[in-house]
Amino acid sequence: MSADDQKRLAAERALTFVTSGMRLGLGTGSTAAHFVIGLGERVRAGHLDVVGVPTSEATHKLAIEHGVPLTTLDETPELDLTVDGADELDTSLQLIKGGGGALLREKIVAAASGRMVVIADDTKLVDRLGKFPLPVEVVAFGQRATALAIERAAKALGLDPVIHMRMGSANAPYRTDSGNLIYDCDFTAIPDPAALADALSAIPGVVEHGLFIGLCSAAVLAGPAGVRVID
Repeated sequence: MSADDQKRLAAERALTFVTSGMRLGLGTGSTAAHFVIGLGERVRAGHLDVVGVPTSEATHKLAIEHGVPLTTLDETPELDLTVDGADELDTSLQLIKGGGGALLREKIVAAASGRMVVIADDTKLVDRLGKFPLPVEVVAFGQRATALAIERAAKALGLDPVIHMRMGSANAPYRTDSGNLIYDCDFTAIPDPAALADALSAIPGVVEHGLFIGLCSAAVLAGPAGVRVID
């Protein structure tokens, strides 16, 4: 079974959490895309009556293509369920997200939801977060000073990060859907994700970071042995 097949299985299982009338947060990334596509199939077949809030322009486009009715957080500020992927998660359901660059909108949508369910292949489950570089979204103004502040805050916690600005096409800095920059911070391991999250959030210039603490309530993981749920 390929990794993509596993992602599809996780997405199909997550669809069992959805009932008609729900207001949904629609995640971003390859695994979340399977969920959006499957959701669209059920909507078009008349099995589900839902509305969704996309977490990125890419998900917005995909949802429209597959017939998923959309709303916004201004129109629908409280959601029932968000289904999204993760770059890493641990057994406490702490996450690293943002590899696809949508961490700000993903966190806003997740925080507006009564429940967040993560879908992933089981290689994303780790004993300790940090092998995947942590994305930190920053404003362009003073971005170098912000990067130095990130480094100082990490070192105060005993970490020694390697920090790189994410680059996009034509060797230009990557820009998020909100027009911000991203620094990818390689910590190797993060012993205390909550402490690092608090330290990063306190830095002027940091818009958001990819540590999702206390937001995820369940994870659907697919692997060679099948699908399991951590709840």
